[in-house]
Amino acid sequence: MAGIIKVAVIGAGAAGCFCAVEMKRRRPEAEVAVYEAGRRPMAKLAVTGGGRCNITNTFEGAGSLAKVYPRGDKFMKRALKRFGPADLLHWFEAEGVRFVSQPDGCVFPKSQDAMQIVRTLEGLMRRLGVKVICGRRCIRIVPSAAGGIPDDNRGDAPATVGSGAAERFVLEFSDGGRETADKVVLAAGGSSTAFLRGLLPESVEIVPAVPSLFTFRIDDEGLRALMGTVIDNATMSIAGTAFRSEGALLITDWGVSGPATLKLSSYAARYLAERDYSAPLLVNWTGMTDAGAREWLGGAESAGPRRQLGSAHPPGLTGRLWEHLISRAGLRPEMRWPELGPKGRNRLVAVMTADQYRIAGRAAFKEEFVTCGGVSLSSVDLGTLECRSVPGLHFAGEVLDIDAITGGFNLQAAWSCAYLVACALA
Repeated sequence: MAGIIKVAVIGAGAAGCFCAVEMKRRRPEAEVAVYEAGRRPMAKLAVTGGGRCNITNTFEGAGSLAKVYPRGDKFMKRALKRFGPADLLHWFEAEGVRFVSQPDGCVFPKSQDAMQIVRTLEGLMRRLGVKVICGRRCIRIVPSAAGGIPDDNRGDAPATVGSGAAERFVLEFSDGGRETADKVVLAAGGSSTAFLRGLLPESVEIVPAVPSLFTFRIDDEGLRALMGTVIDNATMSIAGTAFRSEGALLITDWGVSGPATLKLSSYAARYLAERDYSAPLLVNWTGMTDAGAREWLGGAESAGPRRQLGSAHPPGLTGRLWEHLISRAGLRPEMRWPELGPKGRNRLVAVMTADQYRIAGRAAFKEEFVTCGGVSLSSVDLGTLECRSVPGLHFAGEVLDIDAITGGFNLQAAWSCAYLVACALA
């Protein structure tokens, strides 16, 4: 018969708290403690989705998982079969939470309040007896056999049947304190590479962590003067690469943002990091092909041959943006269409479909900052997320080398990972 198991969860974010609740439900006699370095649990969850909590996505129209999860798509295909969006919504609906879906697939609580999700998980942890200890930063996880922890420092709780010394852990904290556990779940979010290397045993493979989901700084005064302009159907790419994204684009006072930018930053996260966030950016403002842009120009000229170039603009573009593009092509908005000529037409088509700027740095996407990298998926059992080299050590959420584009996909990865770990521990 199994004895009482002591489980330590490092990190009180979405993955850590969800895992603690699900684990405790499945194994009520377990002693589950969640350690959080910050002052309160789920601080990041409370602000996600602009404070509304984009809890997941319906995945309808998302296309291949590789377009959603630039890193970890094969694992997520497996994980979503075990615990997908519908399972998640049913889980929270059983606690009285109701949801609404947007046309783009993003799912939010009907209350439009992220704190409803936070309070639901906090309430469940209290009722189930999960201990949440904030303000304690774990700085080292040591398997007791490797750490040489004396028997009298291992606590009174017996290990589960079948667990050996290598499955007992000591946790060292920045305040000098130590705690022991039979099992450890690391759910410390997007931790830095240096922090993970100091925290984990050397046998755990770490993929260097770099930022993902960020906006681009563009040093072009003409573009930045158009701040606030939104283009609903833009295409962005990095010249000379296969990195490409589509969607809405927002011009800001520092450069460009919006879904298209964030997608591209996610796809090219490591590429851009290696180049110190400097790369040639191509923007198709119209969503048209080269042939489509030529056809539109021909139609605009036929509709008013004596009109000025700036008097008519492609659908989806504002007059101010169109005048900016005309100037970018070396032309004048007051020119008449017959003055355009073949060379002018070619330049205007190029600017409409492949306007080139220089990415001159990155800016964080508010509080929803995400990293790619972390614990390598090759280091874990993909069914249980248990470390292959350190039995009893599991990982959940963003601490793994899994990340997604914006739209609720990162949170779904956290929920799915947490569920797999909870099932394995139970």
